[in-house]
Amino acid sequence: MAAGGRRRRPLRYQSLAALVEDSQWPFLFLVSDFSYGAEDYDAEGHEEQKGPPEGSETMPYIDESPTMSPQLSARSQGGGDSVSPTPPEGLAPGVEAGKGLEMRKLVLSGFLASEEIYINQLEALLLPMKPLKATATTSQPVLTIQQIETIFYKIQDIYEIHKEFYDNLCPKVQQWDSQVTMGHLFQKLASQLGVYKAFVDNYKVALETAEKCSQSNNQFQKISEELKVKGPKDSKDSHTSVTMEALLYKPIDRVTRSTLVLHDLLKHTPVDHPDYPLLQDALRISQNFLSSINEDIDPRRTAVTTPKGETRQLVKDGFLVEMSESSRKLRHVFLFTDVLLCAKLKKTSAGKHQQYDCKWYIPLADLVFPSPEESEASPQVHPFPDHELEDMKTKISALKSEIQKEKANKGQSRAIERLKKKMFENEFLLLLNSPTIPFRIHNRNGKSYLFLLSSDYERSEWREAIQKLQKKDLQAFVLSSVELQVLTGSCFKLRTVHNIPVTSNKDDDESPGLYGFLHVIVHSAKGFKQSANLYCTLEVDSFGYFVSKAKTRVFRDTTEPKWDEEFEIELEGSQSLRILCYEKCYDKTKVNKDNNEIVDKIMGKGQIQLDPQTVESKNWHTDVIEMNGIKVEFSMKFTSRDMSLKRTPSKKQTGVFGVKISVVTKRERSKVPYIVRQCIEEVEKRGIEEVGIYRISGVATDIQALKAVFDANNKDILLMLSDMDINAIAGTLKLYFRELPEPLLTDRLYPAFMEGIALSDPAAKENCMMHLLRSLPDPNLITFLFLLEHLKRVAEKEPINKMSLHNLATVFGPTLLRPSEVESKAHLTSAADIWSHDVMAQVQVLLYYLQHPPISFAELKRNTLYFSTDV
Repeated sequence: MAAGGRRRRPLRYQSLAALVEDSQWPFLFLVSDFSYGAEDYDAEGHEEQKGPPEGSETMPYIDESPTMSPQLSARSQGGGDSVSPTPPEGLAPGVEAGKGLEMRKLVLSGFLASEEIYINQLEALLLPMKPLKATATTSQPVLTIQQIETIFYKIQDIYEIHKEFYDNLCPKVQQWDSQVTMGHLFQKLASQLGVYKAFVDNYKVALETAEKCSQSNNQFQKISEELKVKGPKDSKDSHTSVTMEALLYKPIDRVTRSTLVLHDLLKHTPVDHPDYPLLQDALRISQNFLSSINEDIDPRRTAVTTPKGETRQLVKDGFLVEMSESSRKLRHVFLFTDVLLCAKLKKTSAGKHQQYDCKWYIPLADLVFPSPEESEASPQVHPFPDHELEDMKTKISALKSEIQKEKANKGQSRAIERLKKKMFENEFLLLLNSPTIPFRIHNRNGKSYLFLLSSDYERSEWREAIQKLQKKDLQAFVLSSVELQVLTGSCFKLRTVHNIPVTSNKDDDESPGLYGFLHVIVHSAKGFKQSANLYCTLEVDSFGYFVSKAKTRVFRDTTEPKWDEEFEIELEGSQSLRILCYEKCYDKTKVNKDNNEIVDKIMGKGQIQLDPQTVESKNWHTDVIEMNGIKVEFSMKFTSRDMSLKRTPSKKQTGVFGVKISVVTKRERSKVPYIVRQCIEEVEKRGIEEVGIYRISGVATDIQALKAVFDANNKDILLMLSDMDINAIAGTLKLYFRELPEPLLTDRLYPAFMEGIALSDPAAKENCMMHLLRSLPDPNLITFLFLLEHLKRVAEKEPINKMSLHNLATVFGPTLLRPSEVESKAHLTSAADIWSHDVMAQVQVLLYYLQHPPISFAELKRNTLYFSTDV
């Protein structure tokens, strides 16, 4: 090397979403412009392209592995341009032809040996596929057919292509002479490279599916961790053990081999040899293929090398809300193999590359999770007021509807962009202010950091990912300013989560999710190694984040809990269902000081996609979700929002459910139905301080049992009520109002309620809303006022039961006030629009009356002159 020159350590890359740790082969398609000298950054921390220092030796910016392709990765003397992809010149006719042909044989022999290894690797990958497919059709499948097809996608095709190529090439190399031609074999192989395009496109999904299946199924985990690969024929090692993850990477690496060998073969083939034009054509096809695939692949590296020669792999990243100086900040958190880095995206001027600014980092060797008893008491995190969160949702839904209207009317793109910007601002605020679940991490040499998450599932994911990495032999370190700059600078290209998870970031053709009601029965669980007190919770996504929607009862001291509990979960654009299984902790010393709640242990967790075609049927769909060796059996069915609006006309005159309220009160000689009075009395007696009363779903079988005794007017009603879970009683009251043949606030007045709540002038609104109450039939009005006062008393206990007036309005509004079937058909058709226009307004109507000073029936009747005569 010339004096004053410096040799740069070559970077090692990895492909797509995951770098296989044992692989030393780089991904040909990804070309780096990243270097480590501080001089390569401008004042804003952005990378600059610079030529080599004068007098220094220019080194190819490539991996030292023999598989790297020079034409895509070397830097030329003049700067950052890659070497021209034109084919190398062959030997002149007759010039050292004998030596050239001998070199061809050496090149082919080496390639053939590696081809044998590759075929053995593909065989090892395919070996478990047949037995897995065989079990998929049994009552106890290891994987579903869909999972198998995703993980092993195109492997069989790739194997057959290379096996045929190997079988045809092998005898030619073994019986070598100057007349042997094999250019046609390489030409055919190149023409079949299209199968790799399909494989590469599916690679990330295949890897994620394999990882998820390994986490949820011990049997598959054992299979995928130790696949046996046959050694070469003349090797001493008969088999080597390789992970499935490593083998899935091999086709991505292997697709570069054909180009490399073609370069070498052309270099040592006389131009007048019959193979020369065929090899040229094969190289052209291969280069065009690699060029096209390079455009399609996200050019993201997921590993960086530090100046010390360490390799850091990005394991996980995502957006989290951090409590910093008593305020909420949205951060992008990056988990590498040895460090957790918290960053925020820097504001940059136009034309500048975006970069992250590191807020702090903790080496994993120094990171600890404080236990409840170890953590210091800290100021409690005050949740954002529910009514403000709901107002944000209302604005988001209204903006969504405006955007749809503009698109339908082919409005100006500028107006649509302005609406989208407003929607994003509201969604961002909702995402920032909704999380309440604390996730604290501590640097043993420094301070603690507190994140707020919306989902216990998400908190568990981060904790488990960090703890898994901490099992390795990690060392503490301090990053120099240059190292930190390099690591932070790499985050933008490494990140796997590109956008804040809000709906305004979704493409127009993405699924809007499901709107309506998901009925879930949690049947049972098995696979626990010892008896415990066990329960499950259900989470669904809504407005870009997950929320807990239901919880089973605790099944005590068992290894095989049988809950058989049914829940009805309202979906607002949901796409996923999560099930978490917990062991209940009764030790009051294990209290999280960030929110004063006892910490229960997560025994397992799993997630399924809510595929509309699967769940939208009248029949129950039964499934098993596997989580850390635990199997939870559940059933579900979905009712879309427009279907849920349909009320079945009832001709029955007996019982109370599905019978007109006027018929029931007349029969009972009461002003308010007996079922309403008894349920409210029981809730006020022992459920008014229950957390989530009316929001938490009761067990469906209990609700059906109560429905039956009320319908039969059974003499044991009171006894049964006193023994029944309070959430089931609350659920029975909601079910009664939902099954009325006509909603409590009537079909006839529905349009007027919608118009009244939309009025801007307070006096006009007051006049209209009170007149509408007066217009109700007496049984409906008296029952409504009775319920209204009860809900106000529940909300008075909000500090304990967490149920604000807005929460209660959200639960009861759509039950008491729904459009008739005729009205809903005349209204907007899509489920999302029905949610936007109707449900939010229904909530606002009930909230208006809940926030109004007490309204008495007698006062309303007396003040008839005050109100207008028209609705």
